[in-house]
Amino acid sequence: MRSRTTTRARKRFGQHFLEPAWVDKVIRAIDPKPDERFIEIGPGRGALTRPLAARVRHVVAYEIDRDLAAALAAEALPNVTIVPGDFLDTIDRERPGGAVRVAANLPYNVASPILFKVVELCSRGVPVVDATVMLQREVADRLVARPGTKDYGVLTVLIGHSAEVTRVLDLPPGAFRPAPKVRSAVVRLRFHAPEPPVRDPGAFEALVRGAFTWRRKTLANALARHLGSDPTAAHGILARAGIDGGRRPETLTIAEFATLADARVSR
Repeated sequence: MRSRTTTRARKRFGQHFLEPAWVDKVIRAIDPKPDERFIEIGPGRGALTRPLAARVRHVVAYEIDRDLAAALAAEALPNVTIVPGDFLDTIDRERPGGAVRVAANLPYNVASPILFKVVELCSRGVPVVDATVMLQREVADRLVARPGTKDYGVLTVLIGHSAEVTRVLDLPPGAFRPAPKVRSAVVRLRFHAPEPPVRDPGAFEALVRGAFTWRRKTLANALARHLGSDPTAAHGILARAGIDGGRRPETLTIAEFATLADARVSR
């Protein structure tokens, strides 16, 4: 067996490796069980991969850094499959079968796209039970934000529409090497069918993104801009939805965004 890698962190991949002193705390937060199958995104040097593999049935680890992927593969852990390449691309070719859980130490610069990709997997029928992920505390704040707060936005609504998000652990910069310049957090996303359901998921996403593009404007003005500066249509949609156009987009609940999107589709 090849010795465990000590490859330097690469800035282009946003790598910050979890320190051994914090591994047990994160594993306890994940709470893996012997009969479970895991997807790990960004295993790096394998700090979580090895203890996960010791506790679960199987781990499929997606690693963009091919040197790290090769080093982990060389360890030949019997219930670990290493998939080299970018998770955002590779998962579409390596679609998992059966129920899985996700564990990840997410690079700060791609955390949101990866979370959206996991939600997309759920929407395509992949039974993802939950995801326990380490990410920048600012992103964690946005995931658990409440309507009307500064952190509430696109990420909150689109992820919250398909997952219950819980903050489970805070991590200081010293929990990683090299230490990042920001604090981190561990959150758990428990996935469920979109709640409430919407008539057109694409229209719902487009409306949410459009509304928050002009989050400081009234909802009527933001919706008119989203529709191509058509205030008459905007007021008609708001009337059908029963939502006051004088409110700000950031005050709407997920359910109200769903109602508004359905009213937009039915116009």
